[in-house]
Amino acid sequence: MSQAPNVVSFGSSQAPLVGKWHPAHGPQRAAMVVHGATGVPQRFYRHFAHWAAQQGIATLTYDYRDFGESLTGATRSSPARMADWAVADQDAAQHKLAELAPTGPLWVLGHSLGGLGIAFHRYPERVSRVITMGAGMTHYRDHPWHYLPKALAFWFLIGPVATGALGYLPGRRLGFGEDLPSGVYWQWRRWCTRRDFFARDIGKSLPQPNFNATEPPLELCVARDDDMVPPAAVRRYAAHFAPDRTQLRLFDPANYGLGTLGHVGCLGAGCEAAWQDLMFPDATEARTGAA
Repeated sequence: MSQAPNVVSFGSSQAPLVGKWHPAHGPQRAAMVVHGATGVPQRFYRHFAHWAAQQGIATLTYDYRDFGESLTGATRSSPARMADWAVADQDAAQHKLAELAPTGPLWVLGHSLGGLGIAFHRYPERVSRVITMGAGMTHYRDHPWHYLPKALAFWFLIGPVATGALGYLPGRRLGFGEDLPSGVYWQWRRWCTRRDFFARDIGKSLPQPNFNATEPPLELCVARDDDMVPPAAVRRYAAHFAPDRTQLRLFDPANYGLGTLGHVGCLGAGCEAAWQDLMFPDATEARTGAA
């Protein structure tokens, strides 16, 4: 029988966050937080979190401030920036994970944006593993030709026009995920349309990163058919970290009998075969290659 997740609240009075805690089924082998992708609400990860809990991994999902179940007012009134999500909100979620699981190893899984905060966090020794999926320093010219028109419209036409007119990104109406605070969209746009990505925000909205840390181990994963954050963007991101700490893993959907994994769908229902390889590569015959 499936076990219903527990609703948990954390964060600050200025930035309250709502999460779901999926206790492990049976003995707990680890506890994990899932930092979500931009525009992807925590409800999307419920299948993955339930699957992980069945494997003995207690899992915390949550929504960033002023988004999803953490939204407390009008999206257009939010002052949130992408840096707030990647640093302060992720840090709050990691502290909540340690509170929910006071003993045992802690794992961090960052999906897309969820993996871009790594260098800005100071992980306690209990964090034994950091995994990212589709996290990379993406420039719009990285996209394959068939995806490029959509990216150009998002960054230079429909996205900025709609956000400027409405005071928020109407993602649902535009078919680009959920609605986003304008500050999140504009900062995201700046990062993905500049070759130096978030470098100009360091010392401003972003703290100084620690790319030279040697622990915990990093597994930077990407689907071969990820058009939004292609493998080249993940390799560019990985190059900033200490090489002895970093492992690159490329997931080919054909290896799992799947037609596609993509950027978002890789953590959606139906990709359990890939999840097994993602979470337990040492316990299976890993079917990933170097990214």
